[in-house]
Parts: sequence; C-alpha cells; structure tokens
Amino acid sequence: MRFPVKTISLAVVSALLVFGCGKEAPKQQAAAPQTPAAPPPLMVVKIGHVGPLTGGIAHLGKDNENGALLAIDEANAAGISLDGKKVTFELVREDDQADPKIGNTVAQKLVDAKVVGVVGHLNSGTTIPASSIYNQAGLPMISGSATNPALTQQGFKNVFRVVGRDDQQGPAVADYLIGQFKPKTAAVIDDATPYGEGLANEVEKKLKEAGVKVLPREKGTDKTIDWKAVLTKIKGKKPDVVFYGGMDATGGPLLKQARELKIAATFSFGDGGCTDKMAELAGAAAEGMVCSQAGIPVQAAGRKFLDGYKAAFKIDPILYAPFTYDATHLLIAAMKKADSSDPAKYLPVLATISHDGASGNIQFDDKGDRKDAEMTIFAMKGGKIAPIAIIKSGKSMTVDEYASAGAAAQPAAAPAAMSGMGGMAGAPAEKK
Repeated sequence: MRFPVKTISLAVVSALLVFGCGKEAPKQQAAAPQTPAAPPPLMVVKIGHVGPLTGGIAHLGKDNENGALLAIDEANAAGISLDGKKVTFELVREDDQADPKIGNTVAQKLVDAKVVGVVGHLNSGTTIPASSIYNQAGLPMISGSATNPALTQQGFKNVFRVVGRDDQQGPAVADYLIGQFKPKTAAVIDDATPYGEGLANEVEKKLKEAGVKVLPREKGTDKTIDWKAVLTKIKGKKPDVVFYGGMDATGGPLLKQARELKIAATFSFGDGGCTDKMAELAGAAAEGMVCSQAGIPVQAAGRKFLDGYKAAFKIDPILYAPFTYDATHLLIAAMKKADSSDPAKYLPVLATISHDGASGNIQFDDKGDRKDAEMTIFAMKGGKIAPIAIIKSGKSMTVDEYASAGAAAQPAAAPAAMSGMGGMAGAPAEKK
C-alpha cells in the first residue's frame, strides 16, 4: 500500500512533536571526579640502639643514644630512597642497664623487631655476648664505645667498632704516666668487667715493660662505691701512680676516698672514667687526675655534629656521642651505596666503606676495627676534663696542633675554642 510522501512527512513530524511534549530524555550523568591516588607509604627501616639508660652510667648511655638519634633525624631530613622507595628511618631504643644478661635479652628483642642493623652496645661486657646474637641473625652491628680487643677477635664478619682498642689505649695512657711522672711503683685496680680488667691488663703490661714495679692487682666490681679496704691495702706500699680500669660511677668514689686516706699518688683512668662527672663525684680530689680515650676528644669533633647536638638536646655531648653518630651514619651510608636495607646486601659494602664522619675518616680493617684510630690523653683542670694530647699514627700532638693539621675530615672545632687545652704542661714527647 502506498502513502503519499506528504502524509509520511506529516506523520513523522507529528511523532516528533508528541515525543517532545513528553519527558525529556535523560541527560548523560557526568563522571564523578576521581580521587588522586594516595602516595605510596614510606618504607620504614628500623635501626637498633642499645646502651645503659638506667643505673650509674645512664648519662653515658643517653649520650650515646643522642648521637644515634641526631644521625637518624639528619638522614630523614635528607630524604633517602632505597630501591626506588622513599625511606624513613626509625631508631629502636633499648636499655641494657650495663648488664650482660639484660643485654642478651634486648639483643634478641631487636632481632625479633626486624631491625636491619644495631648501634651499640656501650660496654664491652654487654657488647661481646650480644654480638653473637647479632651474628647468628646476620645483623651488622657497630659499637661506638666498646674497646675490649676480644670483640673483634671472634671472627664475626658483622661486627665493627669506630673507636680504638684497649691494647692501643692502655699503652697510650701508660706511656704518658711513664714519661710525665716517672713512677717507680704503681698500683692497678679494676672493676672485674671485660672492659675494666682488659684495659688494666694493658696498662700493667706496659708499666712492667718499662721497669715499673706493679703491686698485686686489686679488684672491685662495676657497682663498688666503698673502696676503703682496697685503698688501705695499697696505701702502705706508697705507689707513685694508681690506674683504675672502670667507669666514672665507681671511679669517682675511689678517687675521693683515696684523697681522704691521704694517698698522694697520681690517679689515672681509661675512657670510662674520663668525664666531667668525676669532678662531681670526687669533688676537689679529681683535680689533676689523668685519663685517656680511645678516640678524638669531643671538642675536636666535626662542627656540624657539635652544633647539631647542642641544638637538638640543649646540652653538649659528653664522651661517645660523636662515635655513635658516626656509627649510625655508617649503616645508612652503606645502605645507600648498596641501594638496599637488606643486611645481606649492604654488609659487604659496610666492610669496605670509607666514610668522613664527625670523628674523622673511618675505614675498617679485616677484623672490623677502625684503621689508625686516635688516642687522647686528658687531665682534670678546674673541674673539667681537658684534652692535652692526641696520638695518631704514633705521633703525639696537642689539640691545637691536631685541629690546625685538619686531622678530622670535617671542620673541627676552631682552635680558638680549644685554646688553653693544648698547651697544658706535661704533653708527652713525640713517639718514635
């Protein structure tokens, strides 16, 4: 059947008009704005730190912890990526109370917490047994203060230290005593810890080699504060010098009681007793005491570290903080170079690294000991420990000479800031 074209056209128009009078066609819904994808979460890399945060040497433990914290804060501020991922570093802090049993417990706790490296411990007596736990877990550890040679003589490839050893420190302080005071008789006392006894052994050995008569060894413990029985025994022997291997918490009372008993000998100590706290504990009796440190003095540390520590903690560093600061930065530098926080990947890098830190250039020998570590001799003057000689590569320098020579890799404290410290009488002659 055929319809006229006009009829069809009218029908189509009519249909369109009818449709237009009805509901409007639904509009296409606009696409909802897409929420920007959240940035990938930061990868958290945990580094452990252990030291005594309670007890008689908590001030030294906190000093160590502060050094590590400062390094962590600096690394996070720098914005570091590993294997293409942004990293935030976290310091997991533990208190070993300078007790080997507690030290082992917290060492295992750090392993279980999945830290990728450890800075610590402070004492040789806690560091040595804990190092076995870290070795079994394959965790790199760096001590900024444990000086007993046994630490790095175990054959562990994961163990390092950024200070010198007692078999370097002991002869250094003994040489100073021999050269300056020319003793005929010496008394040696220790606190029966691996640190104190080990250092005392080295001093005694050097004194005997020089022909000094050394009295039978006397001992206390790392908690002894009543030394009168020991001191009464040596008083009658009239020693010219007395060396104590132990920490300031026990060394201070020893020195104070010695002067109360009218013992006139020159008293000397290792790094554990080489702090201003000795003046607090011993009072005027501390004046003139001699001590040593297995590293550079705090005053000679890099300016960036010194200024950063003071700004962060509102106090000056005490003793080992530059070394724990360097130890923490060393772990991070090795991770950056290996582009991984996996201990198995960055440990070989750490073993061969060369790092310029607050305490100078750091490289390790095949045992994990710091190459060519400095030794410093101090004396108590006006209630403050003042460095009087720094020994490096067998050469003895005053602090001013050391600073002027630019021995530290980073700019050290200006010589003017240490004026008067390097010119004290009795600096040892250069060793041949």
